[in-house]
Amino acid sequence: MKLVIFLLLSIFAALASADEHAARYIEPDYQEPKVVYDFYLDDPAKMGTALYWIRSFINPLSEPPYSFAPEFMEIKVVIHGTEIVTVAKKNYQKYREVVERMRYYAALGVEFKVCNLAAADYDYRTEDFFEFIDVVPSAFTELVHWQQQGYALLTPTVYLRTQSVEEIR
Repeated sequence: MKLVIFLLLSIFAALASADEHAARYIEPDYQEPKVVYDFYLDDPAKMGTALYWIRSFINPLSEPPYSFAPEFMEIKVVIHGTEIVTVAKKNYQKYREVVERMRYYAALGVEFKVCNLAAADYDYRTEDFFEFIDVVPSAFTELVHWQQQGYALLTPTVYLRTQSVEEIR
């Protein structure tokens, strides 16, 4: 009997000890966010993945316990890399999926801004872009402006995955 009690206590202690060393899920006291994204991608094909950064930001804050409505999240996206071609009207057929995702986010209040200096590099004019795009003088001055207004800066780094999650897990 003593042996059974000892074994049960040992198992209970081992389980308690295992929980002690496990990660824990916490829910920080997040406030209504203000963020400016710096999109400067080396390949327009990475735009779809970069947009997941916005989804991964909005979705957790839209759900309980936060339940922030999108109109209370101030989100700006400054575009000035090769991804600029995705927001040119003439390229709609090629980039339809990412354009429609951006249009959806714009309807939620996300502001998309294109650098005029980058636009000039691609021979684009203001009228070459979709209606949800604002053209600003410079990406750098725009990014600094919003940071001075208290916006956090997020810069998506998009890598091309060469292995599946299952392979590297």
